[in-house]
Formats: sequence, structure tokens, C-alpha cells
Amino acid sequence: MGNIQIVNPANGSLVSEVHNHSVQECVAAAEIASTAFTTWRKTLPRQRGEILRKAFDIMVAEQEALAELIVSENGKVLSDARAEVAYAAEFFRWFSEEAVRVDGDLRQAPNGTNWLAVTREPVGVALCITPWNFPAAMATRKVGPALAAGCTVLLKAAHETPLTAYAIADILKRAGLPDGVLQVITPDPPGDAVAALLTSGIVRKLSFTGSTRVGSLLLSQAAGNIVNCSMELGGNAPFIVCDDADIDAAVDGAMIAKMRNGGAACTAANRFYVHTQVLDEFTSKFVKRMSALVVGDGMASTTTLGPLVSAAQQSRVSSLVERAIAEGATALCGASATAAPMHGYAATVLAGVQQHHSIVQQEVFGPVAPIIEVQDIEESIPLFNGVDHGLVSYIYTRNHGRGMRLAHALETGMVGLNRGLVS
Repeated sequence: MGNIQIVNPANGSLVSEVHNHSVQECVAAAEIASTAFTTWRKTLPRQRGEILRKAFDIMVAEQEALAELIVSENGKVLSDARAEVAYAAEFFRWFSEEAVRVDGDLRQAPNGTNWLAVTREPVGVALCITPWNFPAAMATRKVGPALAAGCTVLLKAAHETPLTAYAIADILKRAGLPDGVLQVITPDPPGDAVAALLTSGIVRKLSFTGSTRVGSLLLSQAAGNIVNCSMELGGNAPFIVCDDADIDAAVDGAMIAKMRNGGAACTAANRFYVHTQVLDEFTSKFVKRMSALVVGDGMASTTTLGPLVSAAQQSRVSSLVERAIAEGATALCGASATAAPMHGYAATVLAGVQQHHSIVQQEVFGPVAPIIEVQDIEESIPLFNGVDHGLVSYIYTRNHGRGMRLAHALETGMVGLNRGLVS
């Protein structure tokens, strides 16, 4: 099958190559994980916690090297990569402490004679599928709780950013994790291998972060063997600026919510609904901030916006912007891709966007902010809820009561009220 080549998105250079696992190799890895589970599940919770804690210590000590590795395969700026490593390490620390707190329950039966005991047991082999946008944090967020609970793990890393996954696996091995408990697999394309794993009868848990389309497909594949699934799917978050908002604070929040990780975050703001009364002020200040971002190599000190992860992602973002302009939007800044070999795209603000435009209906996953003018915030709630989303929303208003009412009306799991960062 050949190897998978990992290319630096800033300059097109070859960073490394990793093995492209076949379907048979992935199933064999699952069998190894199943065998390892019989021993790992019996490991003392304290021992599992100590391994995770040691992994945390190693990640903190090697933060700079890990951050540079992330930049080389993902493209994000070095400051974002450093922040990701710190964030990722915290999952190991958190779950090192939770490993010894797996609780149960004891209740008296309704007949008053019997007692009902509930215990929590490790489910078995967990298949963890991670995206390319946070290759360290999404790995530790999934692997940490699985190992703490006593499960063994197959970590299916994104083919664009597998080096970080292998580095984390190496850290865990150095921390004392036994062979077979965590294995990284990198099948490309992954479809057949993942389907084989979900229908093998070996995998008992699936954790997936990615698109709604792929998540729906995986749910159907997992259904045959009733594989327990946890998923974080598409974001497409609305960012709502009310007529009574603190505009400077809203612009600060917009820069965080939109441009963290270059816009490639599940929690990224993708649709900006701005009240007519504050539209001009918000837009002019936002455009000024976005225009100041410098696209370049994530390792350069002058760079404030790294390239997109691949040529395919650059092309996708370019197409979304071009279509929005064709549909009637106006680009106030940006709207241009860097020349090859860099996969960059300038920070872009679009005005005159309408709810039906394709860029509103799809998650951008890039540095593009479409602004939609609204006359009445409360009457526009159907617009805020009117696309496929569900992860997070952002609201800016000086009226706390109004903010809480809007938060309850929004159909998302998280709401950032006068905050541009929720996770």
C-alpha cells in the first residue's frame, strides 16, 4: 500500500512518512488490543493513574518539541501549538486523578429487603478517531479517559497529522504503558478499515470527532454490533452581536472565537449575526483586526495566521468564499489564497451575506467570517438555530437577563455569554 507522506503545509517539504495500515493489519491490531485488555482491565486504578500522571509530566517537559512537531504537520502558528500541548497534557493530568474515582452506587430495592449494587466496568477495546485540527488535544482527550477506565485503545489518527499521535503513544510507553494497550493505526483511505473494525465484534466503544456526514455513516456501521458511540460532530457556531453589546469586547471575542487555530476548530464562530444599529461599528473594527493578521510559516515569529492543513482544505475554503461572492456577498478583506507550495488563506470578512448562502449552511473550518445583518435579535432566533449545528453559540450583550434568555433559546450544548472561548 505504500507509506503516507506527511507534508509541511507552509512550504510543501516532506516532513516524514508513516506506514499505511491495511484492513488486515488494523483488525490484527484490534485482536492484540483485545488480548491486552484481559490484563489491563485488572491493573490497579492507582497504577493506571500514575502512568497517566507521568505522561503528563513528560508532555510538559517536552512541550516545545511537541509544539514544533504539530506546526510541521498541521501548519498552525507556534503559539497555538504550544497552547495545544499544554491543553492536551491537562487531559492526562485530569484523568490520572479520575482513574481512582470510578464510582458505583448502592441502593435499597423498592421491596425494602434487597439491595441493588451498580458497578462500572471497562467496556473493552475503544476505537478513537481523531481529526487533524487538534492532533494532540483530541488524542489525549479520548485516550486519557479510556486508559483511566481500564480500556485498551486503537487510536486512528488523521492521515494529515499522524506524527503527533505517534509521539503521544511514545510518551505513554515511556510513562510505563504496557505493549498492546495503545496502538496507533493510520489506514488511508480509512473507510474500509474502520468499517471492518466496527463490524469485527472486537471493538466495543467508538469515540469520533469529525464531520456530521462521516459521523452518521459510522453510527450506521456501529449499529450492527451495538457498539457504544460518543461523537462530537459539526460546529457551525453562530456569533450574535446584540444592539446593546460592548462592541470592543465583541470584536475581541470574535477574534478568539473565529481565529483560534486559524478558524479550524469545532467551536469556531462561523456565522456572525450583527444587529443593524451596531453593524457598521462592529464590522469596521473587526475588519481592521482581521486585515492585520499575517499569513506565513507557523514557525516564523512574524506569522499570526498559519496555513491550512492541506491543498484540499485551501481549495475548499477558496471555493466557499468564491461561491459566497457569486451569491451576492462582498469581501471586505482577504478572499485570497497564497501561492503554492504554501496552503495559506488570508483572513476574510464577508458582508452582505444571507442566511441561504452556502457559506452559512456549511462549516467553514478556515479564516473566513460571514456577517449577516439582523433587524431584531429575538425574532432572528430561528436563523440562529436554522442550520445543522449543535455544539456552541456565542452571544454579546450588556443585559445579562437578555443573554440568559437567548442562551436558553439557542439549540446548542454550550453558550459563550460575552466570552469568545468556551473550551
